[in-house]
Amino acid sequence: MSMLAAIGQAASLAVGVTANPLTLIGLVPVFAAGLAFMRYYSMDPEAHPVNVRHGLGQRGAVVASRLSEIANWTVLLIEAGGDENEISDIPSLSGYTQMSQFDWMYQTSPPGESPYCLAMIGDRCNWPRGKVLGGSSVLNAMIYIRGNKLDYDYWEQQGNPGWSYMDVLPYFIKSEDNRNPYLTRTPYHGTGGYLTVQEAPWRTPLSIAFLQAGRELGYQVRDCNGKDQTGFMLSQGTIRRGSRCSTSKAFLRPVRNRRNLHVAMYAQVTKLMIDPKTKRAYGVKMIRNDRQQFVRARREIILSAGAIGSPQILMLSGIGPKDHLESFGIPVYSDLKVGYNLQDHVGLGGLTFIVDAPITFTKKRFQTMAVAMESGKWPDIQFHFAPSSVNSDPDQVRKITGLRDSVYNTVYKPLKDAETMDNSCRSFCDREVPEDIQTLTEGIRIALNVSGTKAFQRFNSRPHKIPFPGCRQYAFDTDEYWECSIRHFTFTIYHPTSTCKMGPSTDPDAVVDPRLRVYGISNLRVVDASIMPTIVSGNTNAPTIMIGEKASDMIKEDWGITIR
Repeated sequence: MSMLAAIGQAASLAVGVTANPLTLIGLVPVFAAGLAFMRYYSMDPEAHPVNVRHGLGQRGAVVASRLSEIANWTVLLIEAGGDENEISDIPSLSGYTQMSQFDWMYQTSPPGESPYCLAMIGDRCNWPRGKVLGGSSVLNAMIYIRGNKLDYDYWEQQGNPGWSYMDVLPYFIKSEDNRNPYLTRTPYHGTGGYLTVQEAPWRTPLSIAFLQAGRELGYQVRDCNGKDQTGFMLSQGTIRRGSRCSTSKAFLRPVRNRRNLHVAMYAQVTKLMIDPKTKRAYGVKMIRNDRQQFVRARREIILSAGAIGSPQILMLSGIGPKDHLESFGIPVYSDLKVGYNLQDHVGLGGLTFIVDAPITFTKKRFQTMAVAMESGKWPDIQFHFAPSSVNSDPDQVRKITGLRDSVYNTVYKPLKDAETMDNSCRSFCDREVPEDIQTLTEGIRIALNVSGTKAFQRFNSRPHKIPFPGCRQYAFDTDEYWECSIRHFTFTIYHPTSTCKMGPSTDPDAVVDPRLRVYGISNLRVVDASIMPTIVSGNTNAPTIMIGEKASDMIKEDWGITIR
């Protein structure tokens, strides 16, 4: 409904209430307030997008926003879920969005010869993915880490021109509206973009101790999104005025009134329509309101369903491994390694240390946590340092065991050729990678060294030594104990990538070319984390937003639009 139509209805209703002039006078302030609210709502940059009601992911929000900048292009964003709400806005409640209406509720496959997730029900880890406008940016921990510059240089070395660090850095900066002045004074951060980035405004004393501990161990405290990416830092997050800044809030809400941008929620794509003769993608089938509907695309179809959803849709549409698709009776339009090359960040969850001071996470102290990155110019370990409490009453906490601080130790460069996903594209299989176990074990011991620094000994920090169930037969801090712990309390950081690998035409595993066009099919691109040839050294949220920004410019260029 346009604002003009709403005003007309309000006026007629107000006049029809009564003929008493005093009553009409009394209604004037209410009427004026109503008009003011409607005008405010129409102009509010954070008002929610309107769901298209008739006729008819995370990076989809970025691409839809940027492509709708071209006034004579019509953009339809199709989302299987609904809109985010007040619960998802609260950073400390991010865990509660998992296994909710916002989550696809995927799980890993039961392990085969290489056991993992053994402490979980059915030996399966939850693998949350966003089923909501804004995708997984509505479920994640809001950590803003771009990865290492060598990640992107390596992408280019693999035959992907235009994807070096110096090529992608402008797109990180383009998105960003950084609220920390000391960062914006450097050439690595920007202001005025759609995406709000900042450090949390409140920090526990333990986070300061974490930085001090890093210095004691010989590391630099620095902006790991800046010139150098190795060191200790306070986390930067996609936070706006203390609440979550999802990609929907950042990129869609400010432009929701564009006449050429349409959003269809609760509409699940089931298949891409491809002409069998020309191999041209020309439309999308979807289920909405329990009815199958069809949308025709005049220019292009941009698939942004993520590293699990995009391969699934491609394979259902006849794009994928020939033998696999034919076994399900699916006609094959392009024989590609869709679903292969799956990568994720996996580590040990719950490496816990105890301190004796009530200074960390309680009911009154909610905030995002510090992150540190460590080891060489191209790190292979990331620590998420997460203060928590065993009880919200500090006096009771001291009587129990003190407070806990968990370090989530994550390996950066896991196996680069993990097995294909199963036919539903909703679980993964791991191979045995002894090097990853060794790397994680070394990272655990670095965390133990952090606990032993003077900075943490002020709080009498010590590791929680009660053994993990199932690992009591091993002595604490032996290699065998940590390997057993990793296999039981396997902790995915929910960063699946690389299942629609970007690569040159000479790469037999490539699904999309360096301009993200699907090989063998015209007018079809994939724009999400699945195109990463190798996973980045850090959280995947910021890099995937960058992919959306860069892809939008490439699409415009390929259709003859001059990029300023």
